[in-house]
Amino acid sequence: MDFVHYKVHERVGYITLARAEKRNALNYEVVSELKRAFAAAEEDDVCKVIVLRAEGKVFCAGADLEYIQKLQSNDYQENLLDSTHLMELFRMIYTLKKVVIAQIHGHAIAGGCGLAAICDFGFTVPEARFGYTEVKIGFIPAIVKVFLLRKIGEARAKQLLLTGDLISAAEAANYGLVNYVVPAEELEQRVEDFAQKLCAENSRQSMEVTKEMIARVQEMTLEEGLQYAAEMNAVARSSEDCQRGIAAFLNKEIISW
Repeated sequence: MDFVHYKVHERVGYITLARAEKRNALNYEVVSELKRAFAAAEEDDVCKVIVLRAEGKVFCAGADLEYIQKLQSNDYQENLLDSTHLMELFRMIYTLKKVVIAQIHGHAIAGGCGLAAICDFGFTVPEARFGYTEVKIGFIPAIVKVFLLRKIGEARAKQLLLTGDLISAAEAANYGLVNYVVPAEELEQRVEDFAQKLCAENSRQSMEVTKEMIARVQEMTLEEGLQYAAEMNAVARSSEDCQRGIAAFLNKEIISW
């Protein structure tokens, strides 16, 4: 692939945006390659946890505006096809079976902020800035909004989406956009350590089912959610991982997943 690289090291799959000269901006080809990389990581039995990172000074500047300008001559159906392409990438990351960690070493703007926020965990540096600037150029933060409302709630989503203002890494952590703000020189190691912790200490099956349940239960009524939870609880008790984990705990054994 030209714009995205994928490799696995010690059970961690690394997906790297490699379009630094364009600040890793998203166009049709970049989105296509990201979808291919995440699909490969999903199917890769060696990969247990995924890290999304980027080359250059910027994590992702959002949509490639030169590309968007070219799309303005398209008709509605052509634009819908392109928009659906991006939506499918965001949905893929959100519903992926494996945990995805964003390693955000620089600014994450507009669609790039959405890309970072949609990951399950986010590590960033103090110098990074975050925000959804679409309203400042007459565009709308349409797709990212669906996931942002789930992640940080309506009040904070409105603050970001309707002002278009950029916020600091510390504010992004306070908002719940990211989880950890760490010194730049420690970022790579902290992400690697966290990914390895998940690999070593947590059941692959348990993380997969828990992530799926978090996504699905929010669409349900209280009664539906509780019934779904009870059923999944019952299924989990008979799983091989649960039986293995409980046996190890009772026997005071250290289990390695």
